[in-house]
Amino acid sequence: MSKIVKMGDLKIGGGNSIVIQSMTNTNTSDEDNTINQIKKLADAGCELVRITINTTEAAEAIKKIKKQSPIPLVADIHFDYKLALLAIKNGIDKLRLNPGNIGSDDKVREVARAAKDMGIPIRIGVNGGSLEKHILEKYKKITSDAMVDSAIYHVNLLEKNKFEDIVISLKSSNIKIMIEAYRKISKIVDYPLHLGVTEAGTYFQGSIKSAIGIGSLLADGIGDTIRVSLTEDPVEEIKVAKEILKVLGLRANGVEIVSCPTCGRTEIDLINLAKKVEKEFEDYKVNIKIAVMGCVVNGPGEAREADYGVAGGKGVGILFKKGQIIKKVKENDILLELKKMVLEES
Repeated sequence: MSKIVKMGDLKIGGGNSIVIQSMTNTNTSDEDNTINQIKKLADAGCELVRITINTTEAAEAIKKIKKQSPIPLVADIHFDYKLALLAIKNGIDKLRLNPGNIGSDDKVREVARAAKDMGIPIRIGVNGGSLEKHILEKYKKITSDAMVDSAIYHVNLLEKNKFEDIVISLKSSNIKIMIEAYRKISKIVDYPLHLGVTEAGTYFQGSIKSAIGIGSLLADGIGDTIRVSLTEDPVEEIKVAKEILKVLGLRANGVEIVSCPTCGRTEIDLINLAKKVEKEFEDYKVNIKIAVMGCVVNGPGEAREADYGVAGGKGVGILFKKGQIIKKVKENDILLELKKMVLEES
């Protein structure tokens, strides 16, 4: 089991619930816009959010953002140790930086000491596309071993300064390399692991890549916090992350929809019905399973584990509960009657 890293009341690792996080895509110095986006992310279920700190103005904006943010903030720092120190001074909850990239041992020591004094953890973020020169010279190409070696290099720089409040990520756009890297490092360190697929892509491809990469590791019991990276509104990242946790049984997040892929026996517009049911119940907070099945031949039986469901017939729908048929309704009334049954029973 990994160590526990704290950011206020939020805990990562040590068997605690998997923490969902994301990153704003606003200009951080635009404080109001950044705050608004953070609130939208929090409303969607985000529990930790990273903001870009690439200028002094951005670092100064932390003070106002921190006061209005409903969730802890992570400062994303590259190269400039002074920005890390300013972020700490202004109340950031966590840093994301690679100590080997911020300069001399003295600079690393200064940041590590300031973070330790304020109880601020540091995430080491290894990225397959930006490995250190000496690592690439050793391995000649991007490999899982190269990524693990890079992470250990940064960990050693912090541990040398008696700093151990560490989280590690090893992200790659290559899913196999990413999975291998996390599996390997999980056997070497007991620091919490932040899972993610970098540069995953647009909503469709990125969701699939993230589900495979993050989901495979979580199914192995590896990982303490996740970020789904999409070329999309970051709120969509939260939806995908919640679904990954839900289907793995790691987080109860409302309604789970199960539906069949349709076949020649289907006599209703099942595809549109399934979409409507999913949309109707997307904000429903009770943890139930609803089945939308194409035919009455197998529907109730195949979906017996569902709490509620409907099986299509010719112009009708058969409503059922725990595999037991409740009543028959007209096709146009399926969604209304299904909703009524669910709301009355739960």
